[in-house]
Amino acid sequence: MRAFAAIFTMLLFATSASAGEFFTLKGHGGPIMGVASNGTQIATASFDNSVGIWTEARPKWLEGHHAAVNAVTFVGKKLAVSAGDDFALILWDLATGTGTRLEGHRGKVKSLAVSPDSRLIASASWDGSVGLWPVSGGVPVFLSGHTAGVSDVTFSKDGKRLYSGSLDGTVRVWDVETGRELEQLVKHGFGVNSLVRDPANRWLAYGAVDGATRILALDTGDTIADFTLERRPILAMATDSDGDVLAVGDGQGFIMVIDTLRWRITHDFRATLHGPIWALAFSSDGENIYAGGLDDAMYSWPVATLDVFAPMPTENRSFLEDPSTLSNGERQFKRKCSICHSLSEGSARRAGPTLFGLFGRRAGTVTDYNYSSTLDGSDIFWSPNTIDGLFDEGPDQFIPGTKMPMQRIAKAQDRLDLIEYLQRETAPKEN
Repeated sequence: MRAFAAIFTMLLFATSASAGEFFTLKGHGGPIMGVASNGTQIATASFDNSVGIWTEARPKWLEGHHAAVNAVTFVGKKLAVSAGDDFALILWDLATGTGTRLEGHRGKVKSLAVSPDSRLIASASWDGSVGLWPVSGGVPVFLSGHTAGVSDVTFSKDGKRLYSGSLDGTVRVWDVETGRELEQLVKHGFGVNSLVRDPANRWLAYGAVDGATRILALDTGDTIADFTLERRPILAMATDSDGDVLAVGDGQGFIMVIDTLRWRITHDFRATLHGPIWALAFSSDGENIYAGGLDDAMYSWPVATLDVFAPMPTENRSFLEDPSTLSNGERQFKRKCSICHSLSEGSARRAGPTLFGLFGRRAGTVTDYNYSSTLDGSDIFWSPNTIDGLFDEGPDQFIPGTKMPMQRIAKAQDRLDLIEYLQRETAPKEN
C-alpha cells in the first residue's frame, strides 16, 4: 500500500506529457475552457485571456484576446486558431507566435471547427450565427437561421456539410459551399451545448442542457444510443481518432467514457471535486483524455485507469468558500473579483492585473499585465470614488471599450464594504 501511495504521488505531480501517464499542465492564471492536440503539441484556452501551446510541459503563451478564450484548435501543423468572449477569432502562426485577428461576430464565440482540408474555419457564436472563415484570408460568410446562440459546430468527413448545435434546441445541417440550411437534424426541448462527429462519419453525438447525451445515425437521423443520466448540463464531448471511444463532460464534474463499438459505458469518473468539465480532447494515440475545468491546470488521465487517479482539486477556489464565514467586503471580492485579480504582488497570468498597491495607482500601469489600448494614457487614478463609480455604473460604462467583464454591484453598502476590504488587503505590508 505504501508503495502504491508513493507511485501515485509521483504521478500526481508529474510534468512529463508522455502518453499513457497521468500529468498536468500548469501555468495558466484561470480556468481551462478549451483544449486540443495535434500529436506533438497540446493547446489550451483559458479564462485568463491567453492560449498556451505546450511542447512536453513547456508552454509558449499566445496573447491577443481581450477577454476569456473559450476555444482553441490546430489548423494543420503550423497554425492554430482561438476564439473567445471578445467576439473575435485569432489565427496564430505557431513558429512566430504572431496572430491575425478575425472579427465579424457580434457575440462571444464558443466553439471552433476546422474543415478536413484545413482551408476553412467554422465558428459558433452566441450572436446566433455560424461563421465560415477562409484560412488563406478573405471575407467570412455568416450562416443565419438559429433563433438563439450557437454553441458548437463540426464538419462532415468530406467537409461538404456543417453541423451546428444551438441554445434554441436544434442541430442544423448546412451546405458549406452555398451556406444553405439543409435540414434540422434535431429538435430538442433544451439547448444543445456540444457536438462531436464520428471520424468515420457513422454517427453524430450531442449533449444538451437537460443532461441528454444522444447519438444519431448520420445516414438516417435515428437515435442509435441514449446515455442520458441525471447530471446536467452536458458541456463537452470528444472522440478518439478512430471514433471507438466517446468522452462526455458535464456540469457536475464527471467524465463519462463510452465504448462506441458496443455502446456501453466503460468509465464514469468524477474528474473535479467542484464545478464543471468545460474542455475535453483525446491524445493522438487515444490513450489519454485531456480535460479542463475550474482548476488553473489541464489534467491528462490515462483512459484505461481513469478511476485510479484523483480529481482536480478545485476546492481551493476562493469563490467556492462558504459565504457565511466571510465579511461582506471579502465576500464581494471573492464572488466578483477573485477569479480575475490577485491581491499579492504580480498578476500571476490572471485575466486582470494584480490589485496590489491599487489605491493611488493610475489605471493601465501594472507592468506585468497586457492591457487593451483603451487604458493607454488613462487619466483615471484608483481611489474609493473611482472604484465606487466603476461598480456602480459598470465597467462598460465607466471605461468604454474595456475588456473587463460586465460586473455591477447595485447596493451602495456592498460597494463600500468592498472598497474597505480592498484598502486593507491591497496596501503594501510593513515589515
